[in-house]
Amino acid sequence: MKVTIEIDCTPAEARAFMGLPDVAPLNDRLVEEMQKRMTANMAAMQPEELMKSWTAFGVQAQDQFRRLMEAAVTGQTKG
Repeated sequence: MKVTIEIDCTPAEARAFMGLPDVAPLNDRLVEEMQKRMTANMAAMQPEELMKSWTAFGVQAQDQFRRLMEAAVTGQTKG
């Protein structure tokens, strides 16, 4: 014997019937927070902001980076 039951209800009604919590407010809050963070990170990715952060390292970091690149180039030519 085969029995088929068809229930016509909205997702909210199904959640309430099964005793599941309504997470829509929490989801809205999380989406809002993610949008704020993405906007803040996008502002940090602007070319002006990148240059500010890169130049903030100072001459010592630039010299260290130059030595690292020189070592990489000389290491490749010897191999």
